[in-house]
Amino acid sequence: MTEISSKFSPQEVEQKWYQHWMQNGFFDSNPDGREPYTIVIPPPNVTGVLHMGHMLNNTIQDVLIRRARMQGKNACWVPGTDHASIATEAKVVAMLKEKGIEKSSISREEFLAHAWEWKEKYGGIILEQLKKLGASCDWRRTKFTMDPKLSDAVIDTFIQLYNKGLIYRGVRMVNWDPKGMTAVSDEEVIHREVQSKLYFIAYEIEGENSKVVIATTRPETLLGDTAVCVHPEDVRYKSLVGKRCIIPFTGRTVPIIQDEYVDKEFGTGCLKVTPAHDVNDYLLGQKHNLETIDILFDNGHINSPATPYHDLDGIVARKRIVKDLEALGQLVKVEDIKNKVGYSERTDAVIEPKLSMQWFCDMEKMSKPALDVVLENKVKLVPEKFKNTYKHWMENVHDWCVSRQLWWGQRIPAWYSTDGRIVVAKTDVEALALFNQNESQSAITLADIRQDEDVLDTWFSSWLWPISVFDGFENPDNADIKYYYPTQDLVTAPEILFFWVARMIIAGIEFKHEIPFSTVYLTGIVRDKLGRKMSKSLGNSPDPLDLIQQFGADGVRMGMLLCSPAGNDILFDESQVEQGRNFANKLWNAFRLVKGWQVDDQLEQPSLNLTASNWIQEKLHITIATTEKYYSEYRLSDAMMTLYKFIWDDCCSWYLEMIKPVYGSPIDRKSYQEAIGMLENIVKLLHPIMPFITEEIWQALGTRTLAESLIVAEYPKYDEKKVATALSSKAEMAFGIIAEVRNLRSKRGMSPKEALNLMIKTGSKENYGDFLEVMKKLGNLTAIEFVETAPPSSVSFLIEKDECFVPLEMNDQDAAAEKQRIKEEMEYLEGFMKSVQTKLGNERFVANAKPEIVENERKKMADAESKLNTLRDSLTKLNG
Repeated sequence: MTEISSKFSPQEVEQKWYQHWMQNGFFDSNPDGREPYTIVIPPPNVTGVLHMGHMLNNTIQDVLIRRARMQGKNACWVPGTDHASIATEAKVVAMLKEKGIEKSSISREEFLAHAWEWKEKYGGIILEQLKKLGASCDWRRTKFTMDPKLSDAVIDTFIQLYNKGLIYRGVRMVNWDPKGMTAVSDEEVIHREVQSKLYFIAYEIEGENSKVVIATTRPETLLGDTAVCVHPEDVRYKSLVGKRCIIPFTGRTVPIIQDEYVDKEFGTGCLKVTPAHDVNDYLLGQKHNLETIDILFDNGHINSPATPYHDLDGIVARKRIVKDLEALGQLVKVEDIKNKVGYSERTDAVIEPKLSMQWFCDMEKMSKPALDVVLENKVKLVPEKFKNTYKHWMENVHDWCVSRQLWWGQRIPAWYSTDGRIVVAKTDVEALALFNQNESQSAITLADIRQDEDVLDTWFSSWLWPISVFDGFENPDNADIKYYYPTQDLVTAPEILFFWVARMIIAGIEFKHEIPFSTVYLTGIVRDKLGRKMSKSLGNSPDPLDLIQQFGADGVRMGMLLCSPAGNDILFDESQVEQGRNFANKLWNAFRLVKGWQVDDQLEQPSLNLTASNWIQEKLHITIATTEKYYSEYRLSDAMMTLYKFIWDDCCSWYLEMIKPVYGSPIDRKSYQEAIGMLENIVKLLHPIMPFITEEIWQALGTRTLAESLIVAEYPKYDEKKVATALSSKAEMAFGIIAEVRNLRSKRGMSPKEALNLMIKTGSKENYGDFLEVMKKLGNLTAIEFVETAPPSSVSFLIEKDECFVPLEMNDQDAAAEKQRIKEEMEYLEGFMKSVQTKLGNERFVANAKPEIVENERKKMADAESKLNTLRDSLTKLNG
């Protein structure tokens, strides 16, 4: 027999078995007659490296896919990356700057050549890192959102939606990222509460020696003010309505208007109106037909040629304007306030509301079917609490700004002629044909048209992901899309529920007339043990690869699952992955223990071992049933804990100890084979969670062919016949007695090798029949006797309603200690009974609680009373 290493070596084992799985195509999936089980990976940014959120998300996906594979399903996990327009372009611009090249100094084609070069060099890093975790993706199917076919799908869907009237071009208020110099969607804006200043500024009234005071957090925007607005019912300002006031530094006068939108209580009750740079001001401007003055360049600098603030950075201009207002005597006061400010998710720049000509997708018409399928549970959100959040967003959806002022991405297929016309077409040739189909217009040439400079929002490609990864647009009836779509489970984070998950549902219904997946498992945010979100700036986010190196991939996977209930934030502590590693070591040691036993074929199986085998089979199938229930409810953390307790407590602490032969003695063949069989079931159940150590143990437990690798072994099934023996309740009583006997020895400083006798006063000897030999072996008991009365000079304890006695010589000190123990237990029981009696005395509780709950409380009361009477008898005898 090959010598088994005394320690489990994760690094060696992980590399060996991942290579084995990859080389032999165990991750590969092709359409066949089996039931498909499909997951598409939420494509990480091509700029990304593995972080703790990826670790959690991909561990969960791999658990689901490996379990489905073992259940005989055709498991297909499609990997890939997202081209991440804003983030990638920023990386490429930074790389070019290091080389002394400005983006503005090179052509679009030259820039894209650099971008593709960067992508080829760095873009696959995160997928290679996922392999270290054990991700069993079909790597042959790896997709990138700018692959030719996927890009074609994006362009084709844009054209299709435009032709249906669902995509349009117009000037709208957008979220402008001055660092990325592009529009971003509402969902890409992170709102943070920050310390700000509220500036009170006096505007002079035209033709009068009086002023009106406004309050603003952004004094630089006064350069674009085109009105001051007050509430119609605000008596303080009734006399000012219809007059005009002078905007400082500009010489312009603007009207004082009235509108119920104004909050009389905020600031001074006078609102400066800047239609070009505030969403609500824009609406006021539309309503009152106000002029719109855009005072911001795309980079966030001030665009005001007639003032000294022209081309200053916005923050610099703010400081200078405040200083100049103070010099003019028009800065009345400054107050410190807290307010929410929007930041770009990608660049962390402060978002500027800005009017801009953009392309938009009409979401209202497409959103209702996508809302209905969630409300009707055709697409199930886990946990269900997110359904209301989803409903609120979908019922208040805004049109989607799909254009981005970037070069990296799918270029918008819109074409402009020199005479001001616009057509949407895939190529310049097709566009030219559309321009020239109107015979009343003069024919134009390719030289007379140009393509839109902008690209489409990255999400406009990833909303097609479940369809496009199976080539469902170019070849809508191909074997892959017909077999794998719709997919089954999607695992993702709640923060992208709307601008990815919802949009995928919309796209699935719009383009395939079918939902893209049936369940969305929403993970929580990984936080540190203090509850802070993990980030590089805080230095509280460990490197996942370092964790894998230190604790092994199996330990990290288990640690992530132990603390990850669906939808709830995860408080990560390194002790959790340490616990995972310790569990792997426990499993390894159990394997070594069993494989180290010598087998004697001549030995008969002892009755104790038969009892142990029957009991552990019952516990195994109870565990299978429990974990199946948890998996069906997507409670993976609970499933993991159930397996953990079964393996650590039931198998290692009890079962193996029951059947373990005396040191130096052999074990019978039947008991040995049953122990091997139990280990095989354990590694099967555990494989989806801890794939590496389980494959290593599985291969060492017997001779396996390639087709018998654990990764494709049959997952254990529940057998109700195995739980019909009712041994578990008997075992619990026996284990309780063993624990009490061990505790007694420990308290009295006795050696575990010192044998004791046990006497039991019970109304049902059958409770122990199967486990008497177990109690003798593990409790080191010479004899167990059933008695009617308590023996003299003994220490007693209760197991449920049964009174147990260990005869011992007791001096006065021992007797006093025993009396004190009994009194303390009586006090506890009396307090417990009082709390139960209070509950049962509450008419409301008895009337409203389920009958079984009330009955359970009454049973608790009766059991406690019985125990209390037994303790009173014991105390009387000790005092006697």
